[in-house]
Amino acid sequence: VQLQASGGGVVQAGNSLRLSCAASGRTFVNVYMGWFRQAPGKEREFVGGIRWSGSGGGDSPYYADSVKGRFTISRDYAKNTMYMEMNSLKAEDTATYYCAARIGRANYSSRYYPYWGQGTLVTVSS
Repeated sequence: VQLQASGGGVVQAGNSLRLSCAASGRTFVNVYMGWFRQAPGKEREFVGGIRWSGSGGGDSPYYADSVKGRFTISRDYAKNTMYMEMNSLKAEDTATYYCAARIGRANYSSRYYPYWGQGTLVTVSS
C-alpha cells in the first residue's frame, strides 16, 4: 500500500484547508484509514479516520474531540482518495499531518498502522 498526502500549507486562523490522501498498491477492502498529526516536540496523535469498504458505503468517520465539528473526513472510491476538510483552523492545529492505513478495525494508536504517507505540513498563523 502506498499513500500520498498533499494539501498542506500556511493559512491564517479561522480559514480552511483540504488535505488529500491518495492510495494505491492493493485492493482496498477491510481497510481503516486514519489521519494523524504531529506538532514539534509532541507525540503523533490521532485526528480522525474512516473505514474503507472498497465497494462503497461503510461506517461514518470518527474524530478526535479536538477537531470534532471543524474537520470533515470523506472518501472517493473512484479515485482511491481520502480527504480531510479542515475548517475554523486554530494555531494549535499547526502540525505535520499524515495519512495512514491498517487492515481491519478502527484503531486510534499510530503504532497499529503499518502504512503511512509522507506527511504534509499545515501551519496556522494567529
